Amino acid sequence: METLGVGIIGFGFIGKAHTYGYLNMPLYYDPVPVRTRLVGVATSREETARKAKEQGGFEFATTDWRELIARDDIQIINICSPNSQHAEQLLAAIAAGKHIYCDKPLVVTAEEARQIEAALREYQGTGQVTLQYRFYPPTLRAKQLIDEGFVGNVICFRASYLHSGSVDPNRPMGWKQLKSEGGGVLQDLGSHVLDLMDYLIGPVTSVMCDMRILYPERPTPSGEIVPVEADDHVVMLARLANGATGTIEATKIATGTEDELRFEIHGDRGALRFNLMDLNYLEAYDLREPDSPMGGQRGWRKLATVQRYEKPSGFFPSSKSGIGWVRGHMHCLYSFLRAIATGEPAEPSLQRGIQIQRMLAAAAHSATTHSWQELPR
Repeated sequence: METLGVGIIGFGFIGKAHTYGYLNMPLYYDPVPVRTRLVGVATSREETARKAKEQGGFEFATTDWRELIARDDIQIINICSPNSQHAEQLLAAIAAGKHIYCDKPLVVTAEEARQIEAALREYQGTGQVTLQYRFYPPTLRAKQLIDEGFVGNVICFRASYLHSGSVDPNRPMGWKQLKSEGGGVLQDLGSHVLDLMDYLIGPVTSVMCDMRILYPERPTPSGEIVPVEADDHVVMLARLANGATGTIEATKIATGTEDELRFEIHGDRGALRFNLMDLNYLEAYDLREPDSPMGGQRGWRKLATVQRYEKPSGFFPSSKSGIGWVRGHMHCLYSFLRAIATGEPAEPSLQRGIQIQRMLAAAAHSATTHSWQELPR
């Protein structure tokens, strides 16, 4: 089995999550699709690069991400940098023929999407965008049940991704609150929840969107008060191809929430619901169960999905063990490495990342025109 060298660009929160995945893949999956070794890591400052090298066990560290792409002993480029940097790094990695694993959103502007799409026409590598919420057992089971017809024809739905980090007006802005860096809750959280609904019950064909900034000014880390340009709250009306409508919401101003990605899907045969904060279960309601004046057998049931992944997973941790947030990242990364090993298309692909950008752009345009916008396919 070959060993592929990995170079990771960016070592913030997501960079650490992806590094964890590479380091621990052999423990979770036996056998692994391909072996990997962490060759290099790039961050913007020397002190953070040195620390990343030590924490992740990389062979070297640099402040210039181009060094990673230039090296022959690195075959996988993993992009975990701020959103505004993705396009340049993607174009360089595509031109070099590297395999690419890129955090969402893939890009942030229509022009960047066009450039990446053009570059991909000659691309022979394997590329995947990180949309890890597809890869938890509850969402995998939901997809299976929906495809089997459990919910029947979808009637309505609601989905939301709720954070509370921007409720405090004195919290300093980071790059995710800067429009110039591709920040804003639509890009950060909306990309996940829109993709998930489109994946589970789509296609989502059109949306009407409203966006809000809670506080017009916020402090920077240095204490300077500056205008806020990136959205804190996004809510959409969404329409499916069958005419069903629902709501999609993404926010960082939901007081009292932690990391709550929720969905409810209601059909003419049954319904499903999920909350990321109750990650071991998918809830299901079967309308075909017998009813009676006392309720019969109808009611919401908790399906224990825990860590019930298909082989070669499921041995460690045990399939009956409680699951944690990082596990979805592990399985998303595993699917990427498996695609490299088999030569099959990765999913969600880089082209899917381009499609998601165009869907987000249509939603943002809807917020300025206050009208329904068709989503490009």
